[in-house]
Amino acid sequence: MIITISGKPGSGKNTVSDILAKELNLERYSVGNYRREMARKRGLTIAELNALGEKEDFTDKEADNWQIEIGKTKDNFIIDGKLSYYFIPNSLKVFLNVSPEIGSRRIMLHGRIEERMNNEQEALRLWHERYNSDIIRYQKYYGLNPHDKEQFDFILDTSYRTIDKVVEETLGFIRR
Repeated sequence: MIITISGKPGSGKNTVSDILAKELNLERYSVGNYRREMARKRGLTIAELNALGEKEDFTDKEADNWQIEIGKTKDNFIIDGKLSYYFIPNSLKVFLNVSPEIGSRRIMLHGRIEERMNNEQEALRLWHERYNSDIIRYQKYYGLNPHDKEQFDFILDTSYRTIDKVVEETLGFIRR
């Protein structure tokens, strides 16, 4: 079984993927973590890497090729990434939606060093920058909108659900 989890920033992709991988005994990969590491190695924040990616395709192509290779060579895994559903089409495709206000608050409260924000206004501004940068880059390089829900087998709005409820509903869909 291969499961791809996509979604908006702050929707819970990382957390849900971690829990599902343990629950289903699957290997787990994260494009977001891969890109954060790419940024760190270059002395950039994820926002700076995304902005660079609007001009230079290597920032996305490297991560995209990494997940394509995983899709070709592995089985029984879960991967979270905005375009994982596209690069690994033989997967069960999950999309986690979230409102900008809640997604930005979650990112701010998560407290990743490279995503530090001083207040909710700044968090919301950065959320929109990230969201829009994803659309610009993926439209430019692949002609797609990563948030087009037509591409997914299961869509869940996580805005007002606990993480336990999100996992429970997602597991229910997977097991059906």
